[in-house]
Amino acid sequence: MKLTDMRALLNQRDIQLTKSLGQNFLHDQHQLQRIVDAGEVTKLDKVLEIGPGLGPLTELLLERVGEVLAIEMDVRLVAVLRERFPQLNLLHADALAYIRREPRDWSDWKLVANLPYSVASPILVELAFAPQRPKQMTVTLQLEVAQRLMAQANDEDYGVLTLLVQLDYEPRGWFKIPADCFFPAPNVDSACVNLVRREKPLLPDALRPVFVRIVKRAFSQRRKMMLKLLKAEWAAEKLQQVFTELNISPMERAEKLSLEQFVALTTLLSEGAR
Repeated sequence: MKLTDMRALLNQRDIQLTKSLGQNFLHDQHQLQRIVDAGEVTKLDKVLEIGPGLGPLTELLLERVGEVLAIEMDVRLVAVLRERFPQLNLLHADALAYIRREPRDWSDWKLVANLPYSVASPILVELAFAPQRPKQMTVTLQLEVAQRLMAQANDEDYGVLTLLVQLDYEPRGWFKIPADCFFPAPNVDSACVNLVRREKPLLPDALRPVFVRIVKRAFSQRRKMMLKLLKAEWAAEKLQQVFTELNISPMERAEKLSLEQFVALTTLLSEGAR
């Protein structure tokens, strides 16, 4: 679907795009193909697409994969998609609410999508923390969010989102997408990231809530020493013992600790979590 096709279809249906829904449609065929290629999709794959819009990515996915489930919030676009792709398994729903409300086994699925930027982060976290999470997530989102997803310890963008997603996914690469590849062009830069589920979980499910508590508390005030911040939830004596065992300085800030160190903290502090 080219830009001229998008404009014609929107004019024909008298559809005014809604900024609050993040309706910036990717029309550049080269970038669309790069996204599909990054997703490494085949006819054996089942793909979840969130926010298909007018269906430029959907069209390519239907050609390449065995099954596509698309979730679209805008009823006007749902009507367009049903006409364009009668074979498409399409849900009219708020994707974030649907994922939270309808737990399902995504373990054999891949997420390939141009995510609505306003809900991209919570959607990724929800799917990453699902008991049966997707095996791969290849998504287009705001550049600054992409940088957080790809960050490592000591990076400026390293933080809560980084750790909540990287606990279960390895970042495998990303590429920037210019604003003029979208219609209408957004006011922010965009990027596509590729996240692949880890073969072996770093933590058992029972310890995941503790990991979340530690990470959120540690980054609640980035410029403060994390030991002091964690004292709000864990005993000082226990923290001192664990920090010493892991050779972490009591003066350290959260941004300096690696994912592996946060996993080790979780394991040693979990018995004392309350």
